[in-house]
Amino acid sequence: HVQLVESGGGSVQPGGSLTLSCKATGIGYSRTCLGWFRQVAGKKREGVAAVHTRGGGKVYADSVKGRFTFSQGYNLQMNGLNPDDAATYYCAAFSAPLSVTRCPLTPGDYVAWGQGTQVTVS
Repeated sequence: HVQLVESGGGSVQPGGSLTLSCKATGIGYSRTCLGWFRQVAGKKREGVAAVHTRGGGKVYADSVKGRFTFSQGYNLQMNGLNPDDAATYYCAAFSAPLSVTRCPLTPGDYVAWGQGTQVTVS
């Protein structure tokens, strides 16, 4: 049973940085896709970044490439933040079958979700 808890959100000025943490329990040595998603009220949830826990490649949305990166496990280092990055950020996971080596950024693929952490850029 995977449980996810996000932390690290806050308010920053444009150009600033934040590191979001995802504390994941229940994954162990299982093949798992872990992703970061964000959502603004009234808009669809969008994938930001994903990583396979058994060594698969990291995936980033085009909108964050070069600015966001995984650090220290499942943490998300966010640099160069702009007002478009303001949202509630969620950590999510699902058990990946052998056929999945590159984790998707589709929210519907993920079954375990954290409660979210708010990021404000202004």
